[in-house]
Amino acid sequence: MPIILLIAVAVVGLVFAVVLINFFGLWLRALTSGAPVGIPTLIAMRLRGIPNSLIVNARITAVRAGIEVSTAQLETHYLAGGSVDQVIRALIAADKAGIKLDFNRCCAIDLATSGSGKTVFDAVRTSVNPRVIDCPGTDSGKGTIDGVAKDGITVRARARVTVRSNLDRFVGGATEETIIARVGEGIVRAIGSKETYKGVLENPQDISKDVLNRGLDAGTAYEILSIDIADVGVGTNIGAKLQAEQADADKQVAQAKAEMRRAAAVAAEQEMRAKVVEAEAQVPLAMAEAFRKGNLGIMDYQKIRNVSADTDMRASIAKDAGKPPTK
Repeated sequence: MPIILLIAVAVVGLVFAVVLINFFGLWLRALTSGAPVGIPTLIAMRLRGIPNSLIVNARITAVRAGIEVSTAQLETHYLAGGSVDQVIRALIAADKAGIKLDFNRCCAIDLATSGSGKTVFDAVRTSVNPRVIDCPGTDSGKGTIDGVAKDGITVRARARVTVRSNLDRFVGGATEETIIARVGEGIVRAIGSKETYKGVLENPQDISKDVLNRGLDAGTAYEILSIDIADVGVGTNIGAKLQAEQADADKQVAQAKAEMRRAAAVAAEQEMRAKVVEAEAQVPLAMAEAFRKGNLGIMDYQKIRNVSADTDMRASIAKDAGKPPTK
């Protein structure tokens, strides 16, 4: 009996020693940092497959920064697939900047940005330090935004949009691509409302004011602070080009109609010649009929032949007289 008791005590002692070796240092560090975490809680984290050092270190960082966060909240966010470190960094940055951001919203932003290449800390940092977005974007392959004024001349512009994160709309809000698309559309519309391209060149700030007053950041994760026209220039004369193309099209239509009239005239001429040939073919028949009825004698027919031969001879002489002399 004493042997069994000794074995039980040894086992308990061994378990206690293992616990001390694995969790005592972490427990002591949390205790001395003012963010105590019980050893049972550390054991429970290990059993749930949660890296207890990550949770404890994150809680220590938050508590030392004056932000009270429980281990249960951190565990829940970790199990949901979030980044505990980024959430704590974002909470500390927001607190130092005086931005109201609670733990739950911070976790929601972190989960929303997961896999997008951005973090909740980036969102908070952009809220503190506004960033500049080029319009058009560098990924669009276009260097300028082209609009056409009412006089038909193209105006090319580039804009720089200063934005900051709107943390209240960050979850579910539209991204930078929407901002770029809306600003580009607004610039094209503003250029198109000008009477001449000169009005755009003289007062490019009018485009900025017009676009900024349209509330293009509605429903997005950002708040537009300013829209600055970085560059503006003159492109092609679209109006003149369209007029030239229209004139060319009208010319082709007129040529087609003229060709139709010419073809109709040629057809009419050929029809008339056919009628003449048909009529000439009736002459020998009429002469034969006149011979049979006695209305035409042989001397009359001979005179007709002489006149015809004389006419052919004169026509031949006239044709030869029109030719240039041969050397």
